[in-house]
Amino acid sequence: MSCHHEHSGHSHDHEHTDAHDHSEEITPALQNLLYDQIDFSKLNTLNEDESNSGRAICQKTWAERLDPEPELRSSADEQLLMIVPFTGQVRLHSILIRTSPSQDAPKTLKVFVNEPDMDFSTASEKSATQTLELSQTSEIQELPVKRAYFNTTRSLALFFEDNWSDGEEDVTRISYVAFKGDFMRLNKEPISVLYEAAANPADHKAIVGTQLGMGNQIQ
Repeated sequence: MSCHHEHSGHSHDHEHTDAHDHSEEITPALQNLLYDQIDFSKLNTLNEDESNSGRAICQKTWAERLDPEPELRSSADEQLLMIVPFTGQVRLHSILIRTSPSQDAPKTLKVFVNEPDMDFSTASEKSATQTLELSQTSEIQELPVKRAYFNTTRSLALFFEDNWSDGEEDVTRISYVAFKGDFMRLNKEPISVLYEAAANPADHKAIVGTQLGMGNQIQ
């Protein structure tokens, strides 16, 4: 969807409506981004061609996500290993990444949870928490994770194992990496729902029994 509605048409009301709708769509995405929870000072990428370029692509804001530079490029071969520590404990929902339609786009991403000291040897031998397949595209890819495995995430190791060249291209390129999720919070909603349901006389007996059971556990 084009963001440049103000350059076409003559209806000021129409332009205002489009701008308002656009902001409504973007806001939830921004709220879920774990940008402020990344400990950038300790973020490290192994086999990066330019020092701190891995950190730089993670420091791009949502508004800068399509900027071609800075770009992370691998050095000795096609593999990259990015260690991303968070400032607290997060519940990860998805990983956002932008690459390209070319052969130097990464193909397989192995994700490890809470492995802050991982190296290439360990990443190659150990079973990943989750393995993700990436596409060849310049669009932002949102890769959902199995949330049950990432409920208590303090750090992530992202192992880009290969690229789309099938071993012919030694350089892997990535221009944007981000994360969606939230901090863990105690959710008491089920208890309040039970109390509200108890107002229905037909369900009163069953619901009260459930409440008592929960009350005993809490005490």
